[in-house]
Amino acid sequence: MRVVLLHHLFDDDERKLTAKGWDIVVREGGSPIPTEGEIIELAHKADGLVTFLTDKITPRVLDNLPHLRIIANCAVGYDNIDVDYATQKGIMVTNTPDVLTNAVAEYTWGLILALVRHIPEADRFTRAGKFDGWQLALFLGDELAGKTLGIVGAGRIGTAVGLKAPAFQMSLLYYDKQRNVKLESIGARNCNLHELLQASDIVTLHLPLTHETYHIIGEAELSVMKPTAYLINTARGPIIDEDALINCLTTNCIKGAALDVYEYEPHVPKALRELPNVLLLPHIGSATHKARQLMSHATVTNLIAGLEGKTPPNLINPSVLKR
Repeated sequence: MRVVLLHHLFDDDERKLTAKGWDIVVREGGSPIPTEGEIIELAHKADGLVTFLTDKITPRVLDNLPHLRIIANCAVGYDNIDVDYATQKGIMVTNTPDVLTNAVAEYTWGLILALVRHIPEADRFTRAGKFDGWQLALFLGDELAGKTLGIVGAGRIGTAVGLKAPAFQMSLLYYDKQRNVKLESIGARNCNLHELLQASDIVTLHLPLTHETYHIIGEAELSVMKPTAYLINTARGPIIDEDALINCLTTNCIKGAALDVYEYEPHVPKALRELPNVLLLPHIGSATHKARQLMSHATVTNLIAGLEGKTPPNLINPSVLKR
């Protein structure tokens, strides 16, 4: 049995694979993001494949991995994998849900607070030796109490974010195809996207990337937001039309944005990097010791189960078992 890891997992989890007596191959060196050709060359004899969200598993890749039985994606999202095509070829695909929910929710609130209170700018100001005493109007920001938080996508992470809103005395709106009883139990109201964008002081995105959600926030959507509003994205970059957002931030049609993800990640446009009213982070929403260790553990658990003929705990495409 051959297992290929396109990136290292944590040592304890790699040892679990080695203890199985399988042939374990780990990609070393090179670009952080492997090309299709590199994946094919390394994994053409693989029975199991471990991927990160940066690894594009396309039909071409899948057509050239004839022995592959399972792809264990070390991420909650799986838009990097052509799941439909993998299913057609009888390949199981797994992810790592739940384990990073709280980490991303807490991080989202961190971004909100950093953005509305100018925390990063104030830190740079102080480090540069510019602080020469208390001033009445120095780095004036906004308070959250009495404001409205709009959650676009009320799944696990969106729900976890919303449940923390009462601590900041905020009203809560959410947009989702399904009612969310947990959020409604704390006073949240379900509404359409247009209404949410119009009414919210802070809009936070928690949608998976699909054909339906691609560019769900574009010029038309940004134009209806309050000029005093803030936009947060810890989900997937292409949910936002990046060019439209750059134009919006340049013309101050909204007050600011905090982004952990980008449309053409890892590329961050120079125009975006030069804007003063946007926080730019390197996709670290789930980057806590606990969450990342649990992600690594879940990935290996899924992989071992699939290769040993069991149903992986986090199987995305269960219909593949009927083939």
